[in-house]
Amino acid sequence: MNLEMVMQELEALGKERMKKMYISNGAHEPLFGVATGAMKPIAKKIKINQALAEELYATGNYDAMYFAGIIADPKAMTESDFDRWMDSAYFYMLSDYVVAVTLAEAGIAQEVADKWIASGEELRMSGGWSCYCWLLGNRKDKEFSESKLANMLEMVKNTIHDAPERTKASMNNFIYTVGVSYLPLHEKALETAKAVGQVEIKREKKKSSFLNAYESIQKEIDRGKIGFKRKYVRC
Repeated sequence: MNLEMVMQELEALGKERMKKMYISNGAHEPLFGVATGAMKPIAKKIKINQALAEELYATGNYDAMYFAGIIADPKAMTESDFDRWMDSAYFYMLSDYVVAVTLAEAGIAQEVADKWIASGEELRMSGGWSCYCWLLGNRKDKEFSESKLANMLEMVKNTIHDAPERTKASMNNFIYTVGVSYLPLHEKALETAKAVGQVEIKREKKKSSFLNAYESIQKEIDRGKIGFKRKYVRC
């Protein structure tokens, strides 16, 4: 399948209701409004195709950019490729659910995510913290440095309330993910979550939302889910 064929198939799957929902979350034209689950049959036909993924991502169409992440070959992408993708990720559903997810399957994931976290740019930082969430929820505990993650928890505790809004949400998710999916620091994550308390996320033209990692981790403890790992990062 080539670019034109994929774009036609995506357009045919578009729904006005989904389009409105994506726009309310920050997407803008061009987009079709395709439910992510509806993309699976096309992805099965194409499998992995990095060249086509690059073409799709470059269209600037939200649905095409999302689909690009599904068929990309993260192992074939360099740091500059991920940076270029992040440059075009104009809202959190791209930075955190396309670029960060794709990066999480690459060997260079941690070093790139570390640079993004240190960048001072809202969506890059958000994508960096999100990448760690995808990694922790999938890779074995031994693949991480416990002292590094402990330092990251300290950093979150000291800076989360002053961070940009979207970054706050990803940092809060980082505390939660360490607490649930990384056993060596389960207790420290709980302590951090307790110290951080409720996190307010301010949103344009909408009411603030409030996140509480401590309560979220407690729910997973009650459900017996501590130590949970998902089999795949990408759907």
